This record gives sequence, C-alpha cells and structure tokens, in this order.
Amino acid sequence: MEGHFIPRPWARNPHIQTVLGSTKLRLTGINQLIDTSKEMVINGASGTRLLGYYSKQTVMQGRGLVTLIHGWEGSSDSTYILSTSRYLYEKGYDIFRLNLRDHGNSHYLNEGLFHGALTEETFQAVHSIASLSHGAPYYIIGFSLGGNFALRIALEHSRSEIPRLRHVFCISPALDPYKATLSIDTSLPIYRHYFLNKWKRSLKKKQYLFPDRYDFQDILKEKTCIALTEAMMPYYPDFNDYREYFNRYTLLGDSFANLAVPVTVIASKDDPIVPVSDYYELKKNRYFQLLMQNHGGHCGFLNFLPFECWYERKIGHILMQEKSLNDSAGS
Repeated sequence: MEGHFIPRPWARNPHIQTVLGSTKLRLTGINQLIDTSKEMVINGASGTRLLGYYSKQTVMQGRGLVTLIHGWEGSSDSTYILSTSRYLYEKGYDIFRLNLRDHGNSHYLNEGLFHGALTEETFQAVHSIASLSHGAPYYIIGFSLGGNFALRIALEHSRSEIPRLRHVFCISPALDPYKATLSIDTSLPIYRHYFLNKWKRSLKKKQYLFPDRYDFQDILKEKTCIALTEAMMPYYPDFNDYREYFNRYTLLGDSFANLAVPVTVIASKDDPIVPVSDYYELKKNRYFQLLMQNHGGHCGFLNFLPFECWYERKIGHILMQEKSLNDSAGS
C-alpha cells in the first residue's frame, strides 16, 4: 500500500477527480452489499428519525461495523457511498449507510427542515447504530459535509462516549461551510448548477409533503447557493443570519483540542471546494492525523487502468493495522 495517492498524469486534474468521484464506473460488477441491505429508521434526538440501510455479513461475524455519512445533497445510494461500502463489506465489515435528514428518500420522516448544524440528532442516531456492532469495533466514515458531521460526532464522543468507537475517517471534509459554499458558487458552473438543482428538488419535495408549512415558490428563484441559504434563514429561527448559521458548524483553529478518539482526515491540495489553508491552520492533536495529498480533487482520489480508489484501500490498510495491533496486545 503506497503512502501517497499518485494518479495517472491524465487524471490529475482536480475537476476530473471530483466529477469522476460520482461516476457509475465505480459500481460495475456484483455488489453483495445491496442484496443484504435492510432498511431501518433510527431515532435521533428530540423525536427526529433518520433513514438508513444495514448490511450484515452473512457467512461470518463482521470484523466491525462501519457507518458511512454522505455529503450535502448526497444519500446512502451515492456512488462514493456504495463503492466504499462494497469495498469494506468485501473485507468483512458490517455496513450502515446513514441518510442525513431530508436526504435520500427520507423527507417524510421529519416535518422540520435539514440544515448543516443538526449535530445532536445525527450524533444520537450514530450512537444508536453502534449497538448493531454487538461488541465488535465501530468506525465512522464521512464525506465532504458528512465529514464535517463525522468530525463533530468525534468531538461529541469526548463528552458522551459512543460504545466501541475506534476510529473516525473523513474524506475532503468541509471545515468552513461558508468558504465551501462560496467555492461552489465561484468555481466551475457545473458545481453550482449541480448543488442548486439538487437542493431545489429537495425543497420542492418537502413542500409537497408538508404544504401547510412550506411555500418555497419565491426563494427557489435564487441563482446561487449563498443567496438561497440567506433566503432560507426565516425557516431557521435559531440563527440570526446565515453567517451565524455557518459559524455554528465551522471547525477551525483549535476545534479538535479535546478529541478522544483517533481521527484521520484525507484531503487534497487541489480540492476545488475546500480551501487547503483550512487544514493547515488546525492546531495539532495527538488523535488527529491529516493525510494531505497533492492530487485528488474533492472526494476523488481515483486511479485508472486499473480502476481503483486510493482512500478506500488506505482506510482498509489502517483498519488491518489496528486489528493486528489489537490482536498482538490481546495475545
């Protein structure tokens, strides 16, 4: 297992890496994970409910349980979630693919709207999912905004322990959501169109399900993610404005001073969404490991001929190393 991601020369463009991260090429072949998936509704905090899919090993006891959290406007069926889930399932791990509120087919479960600062309900859901590990090690992997959620869950773990949580992995996590949203708006137009269209479809679905509570007709005319975020603020009375909202889940500086569980962040210097400076400005912590790569785009890290995902193999390698250390300590 090489220490760094070194893509083929023609695949080093960060936008190629970012776009291909969601390519269906990653899902070719048999995926036994899908055949074993069981739909589950998990209780979060304050009566909220989150939708997920649990895949348990069928011929042996799982080496551990891995919960995966998708990015903004992704879902448990996003390509990168299914690809990473399959890779780890084939390595012998049980898998839980969690949908954040109002993602995937879960809009009907909660009347309230999703926003990025919903730490408590997501933490409670992940805490509940841990019971499915049945005494085996528990791991969390988050992508982009899901990586931000995973980091917050790791921080909450230091105050309210999640049983058997051993490691948290984050792929291209957004540390400053305000900067990330600006990047979406000002980078290639494909990113703005992609996220705006998916967000607006989600809001329309919410309005259809709860017509007496929501009428988004006017705000759906907004042309940027920042403008739509600002227009949404009347629906989020806990925040005075969109900057206060973003600040609620910004993770910079010494945010990780109190970590009590190993966290590995995989990021790239050429990420078109998350500014690389945000990672370098973090205060060091003995539980925090940053694996910064020269290439990889945003949640990419893909190579071709043969087709493979570097971060999947890196996570698998780390898990095997930890298992070997634990086995040696127990012998």
